[in-house]
Amino acid sequence: MAKLKTTFFCQSCGNQTAKWLGRCPACGEWNTIVEEVVQKDEPEKGGWRAPSAGPGGLKVAAKPKALHAINYEEQPRIPTTDGELNRVLGGGIVPGSLVLIGGEPGIGKSTLLLQIALSLAGMRVLYVSGEESEQQIKMRAERLDAPTSDCHVMTETATQNIFRVVEHFEPEILIIDSIQTMQSSLVESGAGSVSQVRECAAEFMKYAKESGVPVFMIGHITKEGSLAGPKVLEHMVDTVLTFEGDRHTTYRILRTTKNRFGSTDELGIYEMLGTGLRQVTNPSEILISQRDEALSGVTIGSMLEGNRPLMIETQALVTVANYGTPQRSSTGFDAKRLNMLLAVLEKRGGFRLGQQDVFLNIAGGLRVEDPAIDLAVCAAIVSSYEDIAISPSIAFAAEVGLGGEVRAVSRIESRIAEAEKLGFKQMFISKYNLKGLDTKNYKISIKPVSRLDEVFQGVLM
Repeated sequence: MAKLKTTFFCQSCGNQTAKWLGRCPACGEWNTIVEEVVQKDEPEKGGWRAPSAGPGGLKVAAKPKALHAINYEEQPRIPTTDGELNRVLGGGIVPGSLVLIGGEPGIGKSTLLLQIALSLAGMRVLYVSGEESEQQIKMRAERLDAPTSDCHVMTETATQNIFRVVEHFEPEILIIDSIQTMQSSLVESGAGSVSQVRECAAEFMKYAKESGVPVFMIGHITKEGSLAGPKVLEHMVDTVLTFEGDRHTTYRILRTTKNRFGSTDELGIYEMLGTGLRQVTNPSEILISQRDEALSGVTIGSMLEGNRPLMIETQALVTVANYGTPQRSSTGFDAKRLNMLLAVLEKRGGFRLGQQDVFLNIAGGLRVEDPAIDLAVCAAIVSSYEDIAISPSIAFAAEVGLGGEVRAVSRIESRIAEAEKLGFKQMFISKYNLKGLDTKNYKISIKPVSRLDEVFQGVLM
């Protein structure tokens, strides 16, 4: 019989210690050390064993090889019918990859993966659920109104039973919903504990790498918004996706925070409908409000999310501070950068904003880090301060420096093309972006400027 023992794990980073400590020596978090019962079992009693392995899971030990002697053939990615997911993953599903998707409860993680599983016609997909019954999954599949596919459903939480079925079923894609409900026989602690999450993830990682079958895992998140379980879980997987959005609105954003096979700057946008998640191929249209009349403090700026240009609405409200210290509040924009732009407007532009409350909002719930939005932010603040509306047919794409100069930004051609596609008439850019830019190829009127005062003279009606 295997021996049982107790040890202590950090719930934040997964660090193991011999005794309880108030503060984790690895990550520095307080009150995260918990005691768990662990069991070292025989390899054949649980976990994944490759078909080529011998009795007891034994196989030939690995030997070092010279880098130039390793044979490598690039495997084609598995494309899905979901263009947004393909973009976020870097072009499709990589064979043998381990993908972790996290998000708020009810945000649509299970719906997204079931929708993908049903859309992969001609591929054997095994959907393993530890949270819902087969009838519940069937009801969701009927709501999605997806085409008939070779998708099989299994409700199980024991990893040894899952691998026993996988060995005979031989799926081409495996989906685990969720990793916090899985339980390995190699560890005696309960499902969802640090040791269980780490052990189960390690078993699925071993299976994915040895079989070449891509594995998708759904992960819970904590109340702080981070993925539940040890931090080592994010280090083990190949790709970490986060599903964001407000459950009270219809739009969802799929972001990449880690990707070993592609960029981490891409995002996918979906709309939650009664029939499932709909891809939003032109997100600029939903990020810009439809108004019958021009309002002061509202401008349209251009930003880049990965390779995708987006036209977003910037809203500013400037009022007299009647309660002592002026407030500086921003939603979706860095507060320190907002303070910097306010100082530039006061010093270089002559606008007395020191005794004004300034509120800034990026519409659509996006978080903007692209400096190309600076000019739109400044124009919105001045528009609200002067209470003069800026024409909704004008767009901005430039960075603002501390000297009040308008600086060039990257990939200006794609930004101009996106603004032209959405019907904008004018676009203010830095004159330093004109180098190598043929303005005759665009129907939109391009306004090159070098300083802020040139912008305000041209846009305030």
